[in-house]
Amino acid sequence: MLRVATYNIRKGIGTDRRRRPERVLAVLRELDADVVAIQEVDRRFGNRSTALPPEIIAEETDYVPVRFGIRPESLGWHGNVLLVRRDVEVMASRRIDLPGLEPRGAVLADLRVRGLALRIIGMHLGLIGLWRKRQARAVLLDLEALEDTLPTVMMGDLNEWVMDGGCLKLFAKHHHVAAPGPSFHSRRPIAALDRIITSLDLRVLSAGVHHSQKSRVASDHLPVWADIAPTGSAAAAERQHVAQSPWI
Repeated sequence: MLRVATYNIRKGIGTDRRRRPERVLAVLRELDADVVAIQEVDRRFGNRSTALPPEIIAEETDYVPVRFGIRPESLGWHGNVLLVRRDVEVMASRRIDLPGLEPRGAVLADLRVRGLALRIIGMHLGLIGLWRKRQARAVLLDLEALEDTLPTVMMGDLNEWVMDGGCLKLFAKHHHVAAPGPSFHSRRPIAALDRIITSLDLRVLSAGVHHSQKSRVASDHLPVWADIAPTGSAAAAERQHVAQSPWI
């Protein structure tokens, strides 16, 4: 069993309007996930410096970032980054451009977690429904274009307010869309904006929203998590998988 999680950290600004990255890291320690997709990790303007400096991550957690930033001060790609435990092997990583009126992107990494090869996509989709669908389609097309296949987890802030429509319909055609529960706003969650989506060769054993005193103040989103395990077909595919050379 592996635990994955996704968390929109709002650039480290809590519900008290104070930027306190150490609170975000404390929530990550509570989550205790193997892989975490983070949204809004970098500031949006200027040099787009990260709100979670790598040295602080190293000092206060057991995570290391899979770096996607194209600027020295940035950690992510359009605010998206993946954090993995120190013993996780990063086999390949790449950035995904998404269409939109505002800059959007997604990140992808092939990982080996406790012996299981796993493909992770972290994303933050747009505020406008038409563009969300186009962005979801772009992620799926990028995934289909890859030569090798792996058990896959897609997760992030989808900004989709409907429970089973919109961009979720596109993801649900060939994947399982977990519904951990309402995660926004963290003070009084009413919307399930943050989702975890898995390929059909993975089982979602349990999923939920992480409620704690710290998570209610660290960001305006609560993190969501899922415990997953491979099905028999995923285990067979893993035995045949040959790691590819890393992408850019």
